[in-house]
Amino acid sequence: MALTEIAIKAIKPGERIARHHDEKGLYLEVSPAGGRWWRFKYSFDGKEKRLSLGVYPDVSLKAARVKRDEFRGLLRGGGDPGADRKVQKRDEAGDKAFEVVARQWWGHWQIGKSARHADYVIRRLEADVFPEIGALGVKDITTRAIVACVRKIEARDAHDLAHRQLNKISQVFRYAIANDLAERNPAADIMPADVLKPVKKTNQARIDARKLPALLKAIEGYDGKPITRLALQLMTLTFVRTGELIAAPWSEIDGDVWRIPKVRMKMPAPHIVPLSTQAQVLLAELRKITGEGVHLFPGERSGSMSNNTILYALYRLGYRSRMTGHGFRGLASTILHEQGWPHEHIELQLAHSPRDEVSAAYNHALYLEPRAKMMQAWADYLDVQRVLAK
Repeated sequence: MALTEIAIKAIKPGERIARHHDEKGLYLEVSPAGGRWWRFKYSFDGKEKRLSLGVYPDVSLKAARVKRDEFRGLLRGGGDPGADRKVQKRDEAGDKAFEVVARQWWGHWQIGKSARHADYVIRRLEADVFPEIGALGVKDITTRAIVACVRKIEARDAHDLAHRQLNKISQVFRYAIANDLAERNPAADIMPADVLKPVKKTNQARIDARKLPALLKAIEGYDGKPITRLALQLMTLTFVRTGELIAAPWSEIDGDVWRIPKVRMKMPAPHIVPLSTQAQVLLAELRKITGEGVHLFPGERSGSMSNNTILYALYRLGYRSRMTGHGFRGLASTILHEQGWPHEHIELQLAHSPRDEVSAAYNHALYLEPRAKMMQAWADYLDVQRVLAK
């Protein structure tokens, strides 16, 4: 039943937020404290969305219906009311919209930074922050809006990135205050630990990304058995699990891809690892040593290489309690996320895809072409890092 002014005035606040529906997506949301907000629910591009139409009684029932009908007209014309409102807010905010100010900050901040790093920072703002708060004026942005923005990033399991983006938002506000564009920094009201979950610590030690060049150089100069060095290098390039690497038979190598069957993955579908040019070169070198046998990395007596071989090699290189075979996966995930590669591509490459049979059977070959590009870019990145080692 449609709402009336009399019915609205008779509504009493309850113990929880309650929604009192009018018509055509319009409803009144009443909080336990007595606050009353008009909301408009609609669908666009297959997704359910909601917009605030103001607070009752400042916005009457009649006025809320007028706004609702305006948005419905925009929908019929193929527009998204939410996106249209963001553009409108940005236009209203003018040169004080967060996105405008952030780009000014970036232009000032990037002086003296490497072009690659500067480009990464602005691309991450464009992907993660501007869609959420970019259209708002810097004087209108609340701490709550910032928290919602960084928690949305965290929800993708990009914990480190969420922390960094909170820091970048704060930097933008400090710039705005210094240049008389804002009076306060709402991001300064919180600490990351107040709103973001702590990153879970595990016993899988790994080095900081800044120390990767030295590790790569150390592996390159490993003076033990050549196949152990090649195992370390191939793990670095493919970031598969240690067990998947050491037990791999040559039959799984298929040209420029490595096809690990589902029985070895302990999941309902096989896992495909695109092989970079560098990985293929390593395999060619390895084939000269072990290519006559069953396994890429045969054991000293029988079967395949011991799981401890990788760990002991890292000990020998001076990385005891600092790095494990699993640590290569964590490093790759962190760095690729920082570089802006799509989260779903990284997760699939780490074989973190859903484990139910239907989704796994569909996903195992999903995004194969862009994943191949990502893996080649990762190998090229490692080459550069190795050169940077002192």
